[in-house]
Amino acid sequence: MNAAEPSGLALIVGRGALPAALVQAVGHRPYVCALDGFLPEDLTPDLIFRMERLVPFLHHLAERGITRVCLAGAVTRPRLDPSLFDAATAQMVPQLLAAFAGGDDATLRAILTLFEDSGFAVEGVESLAPQLLPGPGVLAGLPGPQAEADAARAAAIVAALGAVDVGQGAVVSGGLCLAVEALPGTDVMLAQVAGLPDTLRPKGQGLAYKAAKPGQDRRVDLPTIGPQTLRGVVAAGLAGLAFQAGSVICLDLAQMRAEADRLGVFLWAR
Repeated sequence: MNAAEPSGLALIVGRGALPAALVQAVGHRPYVCALDGFLPEDLTPDLIFRMERLVPFLHHLAERGITRVCLAGAVTRPRLDPSLFDAATAQMVPQLLAAFAGGDDATLRAILTLFEDSGFAVEGVESLAPQLLPGPGVLAGLPGPQAEADAARAAAIVAALGAVDVGQGAVVSGGLCLAVEALPGTDVMLAQVAGLPDTLRPKGQGLAYKAAKPGQDRRVDLPTIGPQTLRGVVAAGLAGLAFQAGSVICLDLAQMRAEADRLGVFLWAR
């Protein structure tokens, strides 16, 4: 048997900067497991696993004394190789395929259920590192009355999108919706706005907004923003970035505030 993880915690990670930021915020290194093909930035996993071998992976976690798991990082639906399935995981294929076909929320709910049914407590970033989710306040710059109106409009749009499991972001300028976030993500949404003609996108106006989906399980898939998001906001010619306070993960908040000041845009936890 392998040595037990002292904290009993395993991070199940995907791509991006969040897993490394979470390890730093937690203050110690848990057991880090990455899905094959979705390796995190600046963090070397202790184990790489495949969905086709999910049951042996769950047994491995239990043997290490893991009692808690946290999912962090970006993962798209993996392609499954039928030749790699073990007998126990193969019995889960109909359940997994049905979840994959049901959208992001259905997929995540199915994955959470698998971990919980196997005896693991699922924790979220919010409980492990609440400091990564800023509370309300203007963090940089100064949003004016038009920004307040645009943020209210964007919040209503994102709530409507989230209700049908589409996205967690929108761009609004002068009350007009210029773009919404879908599967390709925030960076693509902002790049689309950057490509709009100036008649639709007056420079220095409007904002990008991010929020959690209504009623989503807050243990997984909370929106994440970082310095790169701010650079996308500037490239799109917007006045700032607003987000739902307490519900959006900020990667390196100190750098984000400094970057917002340097770039001359506001950063607002609404």
